[in-house]
Formats: sequence, structure tokens, C-alpha cells
Amino acid sequence: MKYAFVFPGQGSQFVGMGKELAENFSSAKDVFDEVNQALGQDLYKVMIDGPDSELTLTTNTQPALMAVSMAIVKVLENDFGISLKDKAAYVAGHSLGEYSAACAAGVFSLSDTARLLRIRGDAMQQAVPVGVGGMAAVLGLSYKDVGALVDACNDEKYFCVAANDNSDGQVVLSGHIQAIEKAVEIASEFGAKRCLKLPVSAPFHSPLMQPAAETMARAFMEVQAENAQIPIVANVLATPETEKKEIIKNLIEQVTGTVRWRETLAFFDADGVTDLVEIGAGKVLSGLAKRSLKNINSVSVCSVQEIEELAKNL
Repeated sequence: MKYAFVFPGQGSQFVGMGKELAENFSSAKDVFDEVNQALGQDLYKVMIDGPDSELTLTTNTQPALMAVSMAIVKVLENDFGISLKDKAAYVAGHSLGEYSAACAAGVFSLSDTARLLRIRGDAMQQAVPVGVGGMAAVLGLSYKDVGALVDACNDEKYFCVAANDNSDGQVVLSGHIQAIEKAVEIASEFGAKRCLKLPVSAPFHSPLMQPAAETMARAFMEVQAENAQIPIVANVLATPETEKKEIIKNLIEQVTGTVRWRETLAFFDADGVTDLVEIGAGKVLSGLAKRSLKNINSVSVCSVQEIEELAKNL
């Protein structure tokens, strides 16, 4: 058995996430308490009570999703005696999930990871005025074929780029709202089954996020980092890295760069990974893996029952 543990990104959050964990495991509650303390905010209350509009604010969503993922990691360690360092061949995370992966691999402390994600969420929100940028999901086109659509939407004033290469037939565009709306309008002419605008407030993973990348470069100078104890497959490279300077460089580039998730899954497949375990809220990444990888067993782990089941199998 060869395991890869992956961590979800924005869009996987839901009101109530983490409640069952905190009620059943003191080690999970400790994680939520530490994140609250690091941020000087009762984020756990927002997670379990909402409202949804507050949880989906980027500034809250990013540390909240990381907190749920790390609570599960701690429960596996403290309550079941299972350390990811002993079991995982690789870790990876989708967008903000890469920070969860870095925390799980021992690169940053939990408190520092929470603070980095708060800074990241705020910086990404502030990088572009509301209404200037947007994102859209293109369904039914390969990453390669999306290139022609992007070219047709871009002009001297406005542009969009392929921001997330999630799987064959699912690519997310990001950029100026004018280019995004044009993509939605003309995507079918390029063979797309559907192209729909996403309910996000900023053009993540596009060059418009450059101010946020600069903010993160400064933020990383303030935190203590260690080499990864588990190789992290980076979003921007789809290859593994353990050296802390390179990991930080990858995380800075990721703010404006493409999330190469399809290639990340292909890397796992080529390297003989047998089991992919999604740690955290939602089932997005295990769903993508199930559709893309026929040779890899994929599960998502968030509930107490799912944790117990995983512990039994590990």
C-alpha cells in the first residue's frame, strides 16, 4: 500500500464542519482552540453556527478549512496512534489545502499556518476591487483545448487564464470579469459542454493576484519554517519537494499560478500510489480522483465514522 494524503481547498466548507470532531475528541477541540487563539477570533463558532455568508468570506474560509483538516490529522495521531509521517508517501493540497499539507508535513506550526492563511485570505480579497475580477468553470474541454477559448477572450485591456486544471474536462478560468463573461458566452463554440461563473469574489490564481503574492512573500519572512517530513507535491509544479525554501517559493508562486491538480493526480498514479485519502471537509478531491484514476482507491475522511474506518485500514 502506498498512500497520498490530500487536503481540500475553498468551496468544500459547510456550516457545522468540525462540530462532531470537537464533541468526540479533545485533541480536535485543542486544534480549534489554538486556531482561535492564533487569530484572536472565535472562528470555531463561525464554523459551527455560521452564518454561511460569514463562513464563506475568504478571510474565514481559508483558516477554517485548514483547522478541520489538521483536527483530523491530530485525532489520527493522538487518539489512534497513526502518524501521517509513517504512512504517507506524499501530501498535497488544492490551493489553500497546500498550506494544510505543509502543516501536516511539519513545515509550519498550526498557529503560524492559521495566521498565514488569514493574511492570504485578506490579501487575495484586497488585491482586486470587488467586481473587477471573476472565475468560471469550463466543463467538457481539456486543459489544452481551453487555450483557444482563453485566446479568444483576451484583448489588450482584459484577460483570463486557466487557473485550476482540475481534471480532464474540468478547467477553471480566472481573470477580468469582462473576459470571464465572454468565456461563458462563447465557450460552447469551442466545444465546451458548459461554462458557468463561480460564486467567488476575486480572480484567484491569476496574474491579477500579484499584490497578494507580494504580501505572502513578506509574511513568510516572519515565520519559522522546517524542511517537510513528507514530500509535498506542489500545485505549481506537480512534483514533490521537501526543502523549506522551495516549498515557500512554490506557495508564493501558487497565488498567481495555475493549480496543476490533474497533473498531481497523474504523478501519484505514475509513482504507484495505491490509496488517496482526502483529509477534511467535503469530497471534492476524492471525487476528482475517482473520476480520473482507475488504479487508485480514493476515500474522503471527515466524520468520526470515516476516521475510525480509516484508522482500521491503516
